[in-house]
Amino acid sequence: MTVQAGKSVKAADAIDLDAPIFDRQAFRLNDEQASIIATARELGQTVFAGRAAAYDRDAKFPIENYRDLHRAGLLGIAIPRKHGGLGADYQTYALAAAEIGRYCGATALTWNMHVCSTLWSGPLADDLDMDAATRAEHERRRAMHYKRIVDDGAIYSQPFSEGGAAAAGGVAFGTEAKPVKGGWLVNGKKIFASLSGHADYYGVLCTEVAEGEKASRRNTLYLALPAKADGVAVVGDWDPLGMRGTVSRTLLFKDVFVPEDAALMPRGVYFQAAMRWPHMFLTLSPTYIGLAQAAYDFTVRYLRGEVPGTPPVKRRMYPTKQIAVAEMQIKLEQIKAIWFQAVTEARANPCKEQVLRAYAAQYSAMEGANELATLAIRTCGGQAMLKSLALERIYRDSRCGSLMLPWTAELCLDRIGREALYETGESDD
Repeated sequence: MTVQAGKSVKAADAIDLDAPIFDRQAFRLNDEQASIIATARELGQTVFAGRAAAYDRDAKFPIENYRDLHRAGLLGIAIPRKHGGLGADYQTYALAAAEIGRYCGATALTWNMHVCSTLWSGPLADDLDMDAATRAEHERRRAMHYKRIVDDGAIYSQPFSEGGAAAAGGVAFGTEAKPVKGGWLVNGKKIFASLSGHADYYGVLCTEVAEGEKASRRNTLYLALPAKADGVAVVGDWDPLGMRGTVSRTLLFKDVFVPEDAALMPRGVYFQAAMRWPHMFLTLSPTYIGLAQAAYDFTVRYLRGEVPGTPPVKRRMYPTKQIAVAEMQIKLEQIKAIWFQAVTEARANPCKEQVLRAYAAQYSAMEGANELATLAIRTCGGQAMLKSLALERIYRDSRCGSLMLPWTAELCLDRIGREALYETGESDD
C-alpha cells in the first residue's frame, strides 16, 4: 500500500516495512481493516519515526505529522463513510493507533484525543439510546464537525483532567457551562490538556449548571470550543519526563460563549456512554501497546547489530541475551493477547467479566510497556541510555501511561479488586 504523505513513498522504497503488530490472518482481520492498519504502520515507520526525536527533544507538537494524517485520511479514521471518513470501528482504530505508537508515542497519544471526538460521537453514540428527534439533531451536528475534519484537516482535542476526582468519574466536572440564549457560557480549566495551542477545537467535558441548580455528573456536556474563541487561554510551561510532543499545557476558559451546534453529544448522552460503554476509556492504551512492541523491536535489532547509528556488532550469541529476549517475547505476547481480546469486546452494555478484562488490559498495557522498556535497557546495556537512540525515549514515554486518567494503574487495581468481590448493590453493612 502507498501512503499519500510527503516523502513516504521514497522512504518505503528504501527500507523493509515492519511486520504488523497483529498479523492479519492470526487475528482474523478483514481486508478493509488490514488496509487501514497498514496505512498507519507505513506512515509511522517511513515518516513519523524519523521526526520523533526532534519533537521529543524540543517538546514540540508534531504538526507536520497531522498534515500527513490528513492526507492519508487518518484524521477521519472513525468518521462514517457517508461523511467522507474511513468508517473504522473501535477495534480497527485501536490496532491502527498501536502501529503509530510504535514509531512516535506523542503522535499516537494526541491522535487518540482527536479521534475520540469522532469515535465517541460516531459509532459509540450510535449504540446509545436517543429518541428520533434527538438522533436527527445529533446527526446534523456531527456532520458539521466531520466536514471540518475531512475537508479542512481540522484538529479536535479532548481535554479531560482538572486535577480532582472528576476525570476519574467520581464527581461532576468543575468546568461548568451556563445555559444562555443560543448556547452556553463556559468557565473553568483543564490541566494536562494535550494539543493545547495546536488544536482547532477543544472537545471539553463540562457540567451544565442552570441558575440555582447543583452540579451533577448526569448533566455532563461534551462541547467543541473553538480554540480562537474569546476567553480561551493556554498557559504554563511544558517540560515533562516523557510524551513531550503532546504539548499538554493548561487551558483556561473565561465566559467562553459556545453555540448549541458545538455539542459533540446531545444532553445526557455522555453520561449514558460513561455508564454503558466503559471501553470508551480504554483508548489511551493502544499507544502503549505500540511502545511495548517498539521496545522489543529495538532489542532484537540491537542484539543483531542492525540499529542505525551503532556499530554493526552482534551480541545475540550470549545465552543471557537470548534468555532476556525470550522473557520479553513472552511478556509482549501476554500483553497483546489480553489487550486484543478487550478491544474486540468493546461494545455497549458489556458483561462484568468483559469490564474486568478491560481494566486488566489497561493495566497490562500501561505497566507492561515500561516493564519491557526497562528489560530492553538492561539487556542492551549502557548505549541504550543514549538520547541518540530511540530506546531512551521509548522508556520515558512508556513510564507515563500508568498515570493517565480516567483509568490509572492504581484505579484499575482498585476497581478489579472491588468489583470482583462485590456484586452490584452489595455491602458489608
